[in-house]
Amino acid sequence: MRVTKYEHAALRVERAGESLLIDPGSFTTPPDDLRDVVAVVITHEHPDHWTPAHLDRILRDSPGIPIFAPQSVADIADHDITVVAPGDVVESGPFTLRFFGGAHEVIHSSVPRIQNLGVLVDEELYYPGDSYAVPEGVEVATLAAPLGAPWLRIGDAMDFVLAVAPRRAFGTHDMTLSTIGKDMHRQRLRWATEQNGGEFFELDPGDSLDL
Repeated sequence: MRVTKYEHAALRVERAGESLLIDPGSFTTPPDDLRDVVAVVITHEHPDHWTPAHLDRILRDSPGIPIFAPQSVADIADHDITVVAPGDVVESGPFTLRFFGGAHEVIHSSVPRIQNLGVLVDEELYYPGDSYAVPEGVEVATLAAPLGAPWLRIGDAMDFVLAVAPRRAFGTHDMTLSTIGKDMHRQRLRWATEQNGGEFFELDPGDSLDL
């Protein structure tokens, strides 16, 4: 299995010649070569994690594929959404997806809290969306860990990585950071990953990691 990082929160996971797309949002350059896509996962409703234009483009090249998302996305999308919730397990193509969490991290008391799902792909790759939801009872091999956000304090992100204790980790959700800020946060998450014997990888948009 291979994971490729795009800008901000978007990931592409490839296995057996087929692909899964996660959170193609407004800060992400439209992905290309979409004919092998068998499913899309949207973790929550914020536009930096999905846009109608991205979904239109994906469905044009891969019509009829499922789009897995929480109910809050289905309530606002004009697309056919397969609603999933924490605890659900679904299969699409060669991928098995398990969903965790349920709530977006608090941004501020004035900002309504929304639904959010973390997704575990093939018991291998865990991406929490905009949350610090730890997948209880799971040994996470590879963690896509948020680096920066209006809701993110780097100490909390470090504690999240320490709690998950992955064998491998890389940063995502990073388009709100300057180059200096991104490097600084990467170093903090590298330290947290290494405390449990894991290895941290610095992935820039277009970089891939074989799992």
